[in-house]
Amino acid sequence: MTKIRHRPVAPTRAQQLASGSVIDVHRHDDHQIVYAARGVLAITTDAGSWVVPASRAIWVPAGTAHAHQAHGALELHLIGLPATEDPLNLTEPTVLAVGPLLRELILAYTRAPQDDSPARARLRAVLLDQLRSSATQPVRLPTPTEPRLKALCAILYADPADNRTLAALGRQVGGSDRTLSRLFRSDLGMTFPQWRTQLRLHRALVMLAEDVPVTAVAHRCGWSSASAFIDVFRRAFGHTPGRHERG
Repeated sequence: MTKIRHRPVAPTRAQQLASGSVIDVHRHDDHQIVYAARGVLAITTDAGSWVVPASRAIWVPAGTAHAHQAHGALELHLIGLPATEDPLNLTEPTVLAVGPLLRELILAYTRAPQDDSPARARLRAVLLDQLRSSATQPVRLPTPTEPRLKALCAILYADPADNRTLAALGRQVGGSDRTLSRLFRSDLGMTFPQWRTQLRLHRALVMLAEDVPVTAVAHRCGWSSASAFIDVFRRAFGHTPGRHERG
């Protein structure tokens, strides 16, 4: 990653970002909740990347160097929490499910005047309660460190629709399918099919935010049909890509 800017206080605010906008690598002394009510947000750290739609938020622990990128017109909501206050007890960036109540609480808290009123204190308490009960979501795309995995993953980053087997890709990068399968588990914590599906879902979210039609997204990301893509997307995010595209 490039030079890391130190921004001690994590802001609490709502802001608009144009599609393609980037917030360069930085870190806070505070924890931060990052939520996109509209558009799709990509967050990148040294450990991996997360792409989150409006049904998800991401918890960024204090001190974590991270960068943001907007896909589609982004309505961004940020909530900063002191490092001494950790309702989730999480030490690495984590995606959280955002139900209707938590969504409205985030919107209200980031749009309301930042004061010490009893009403805001009550809103904050309910927000933290909802965060504590929010389910975590395994949607991180980990970044490889092993050279052969780096080469293989770069091929699929460039073309997620590449449907070659692990053995065929291994012949290109210089590793057997057995060795590479073991490396995926040890270096990335998931199997090769799991990693490739995660990559395709990340790329699909970005394309949907940029108004690419569902059928074209399915084709460009490597699914055999739109129906196969819709099924995987629904199981991952709880709704269809058509609804996401409209929202």
